[in-house]
Amino acid sequence: MKRVAYTWMLLFMCLLGHLIIYGEANEAEALDNFLKSRLSKKPSPVVHSWAWLNEKTGNIYPNYIQPQDGSMETDKIGALPGQPNGVDFNHYSGYVTVDSKAGRALFYYFVESPDNSSTNPLVLWLNGGPGCSSLIGAMTELSPFRVNNDGETLFRNNFAWNNVANIIFLESPARVGFSYSNTSSDYQHTGDKSTAKDAYAFLVNWLERFPQYKTRDLYITGESYAGHYVPQLAYTIFLNNKNTNQTLINLKGIAVGNGWIDDRTNALGRFDYLWTHALNSDETKKGIHTYCHYLNGKDPKECGNFISKAYNEFGDIDRDNIYAPLCQQDSSSIQTSYGLVSNFDQCSKHYLYSYLNRAEIQTALHTKVSKWDLCSWSDSPTIVLPIIKNLMASGLKIWLYSGDVDVVVPITSTRYAINKLKLPVKTP
Repeated sequence: MKRVAYTWMLLFMCLLGHLIIYGEANEAEALDNFLKSRLSKKPSPVVHSWAWLNEKTGNIYPNYIQPQDGSMETDKIGALPGQPNGVDFNHYSGYVTVDSKAGRALFYYFVESPDNSSTNPLVLWLNGGPGCSSLIGAMTELSPFRVNNDGETLFRNNFAWNNVANIIFLESPARVGFSYSNTSSDYQHTGDKSTAKDAYAFLVNWLERFPQYKTRDLYITGESYAGHYVPQLAYTIFLNNKNTNQTLINLKGIAVGNGWIDDRTNALGRFDYLWTHALNSDETKKGIHTYCHYLNGKDPKECGNFISKAYNEFGDIDRDNIYAPLCQQDSSSIQTSYGLVSNFDQCSKHYLYSYLNRAEIQTALHTKVSKWDLCSWSDSPTIVLPIIKNLMASGLKIWLYSGDVDVVVPITSTRYAINKLKLPVKTP
């Protein structure tokens, strides 16, 4: 057990820098727009407590079982076009229906471990956004494959998480990536609550399709706005297990990298990070602290003016890594400022977009949607720290970690949020 735990920790530590460096620009833009919308209007007096889940009683598990079209056998991928030789693991992709009445189905990509797949834990990965595809995390961060700069072929990722775990990449909420809903009005009102319910329905039905994983230890992981998605899904699992008086999903822990979990501490942390890294002026820092309500101010118009100044001052940089080169594109090729460096390529999102929108790729992945997009958007509660506290009280293992070069959800934001929990330090 100690050896397994050490392997997990070593893997996460090695990947910590990679997780944030490879985040896509569209994911950063989605979160930027989200932050601006929150800072420029007065806060809601109601903090979502998720009481709707606590109030449910009785066996609610059957409500999530939905009629399914797919199966483990039909979802198995023979080979992805352009994949390298020597692939030594099974991988699957397809749809799990989460609401048959609304015609809502979520797309997943699942990769088993090359070794010990029958005993290694199960990990669910969620990207942020709000509403960005987890295939970004898969093919620019932690899956076995990365996309070459030709947009047609793949190469192996030596730091892939499936070396020690079986990984599900879930595109959630509906209409993100290849996921879909046949009810147009259904998605317009989708928020965190509906997203968590759908993700729970996905897991329940996916485990029916892959029954050998029903008793496997499950960890839920993600980055950025998944700081909302991950704890909320974990809380949904916890309460459903409690209400049914049985372990329906064997959840053991969650991990969130550079997670957006509290509006106030994240906003404060972001602008303090900009100032401490000489990317904002003293005047702009003071204006934001004075006028933006999440930083104790009261003037949305002036807040918006100073936020614009803040963004103008730090200029055209990569917000996921302030020291990284920008992607340099022209009409004939896609290059990075460092050249073609396989493990550090700021243009990776362009290769991914090209690859996933090729017809033969979509056929191999069993998709029903003909166009793949990186990000969408949905609204949310302002804070998930109460949920994290409840999960900690239940004994669930929780890890909040950060890289130090990301301005979107910086290390300062993570520190402020953890401090807000007022936890005793067991080991310095």
